[in-house]
Amino acid sequence: MFEGMDMGGLQKMLEEVQKKAKEFEEKSESVEFTAKSGGGLVKVTANGKGEIIDIDIDDSLLEDKEALQILLISAINDVLKMAEQNKKSAAMNMFGGGFNPFSTGGSQS
Repeated sequence: MFEGMDMGGLQKMLEEVQKKAKEFEEKSESVEFTAKSGGGLVKVTANGKGEIIDIDIDDSLLEDKEALQILLISAINDVLKMAEQNKKSAAMNMFGGGFNPFSTGGSQS
């Protein structure tokens, strides 16, 4: 089953993938995404790991709990989508040009 496989090459490739994954994790901590809702009345900031790191709420919303909740949910969902998309893009770029586990062997044009 494993005849002809270059185990040294496979080990080296796995080490390279682990190294890139660690670099990505370190970079993702410093990347920030901000989503706004209600025309900027609510701003939510997340890091590249998808952790909410800041919320800014305009004082005018403090008297309207229902509007505040709706705008918070919207901004949080938007910023988490941004962070998730960034993770997916970075993961695909990690394999850029070389090894792509999702490749079917065909060419893309």
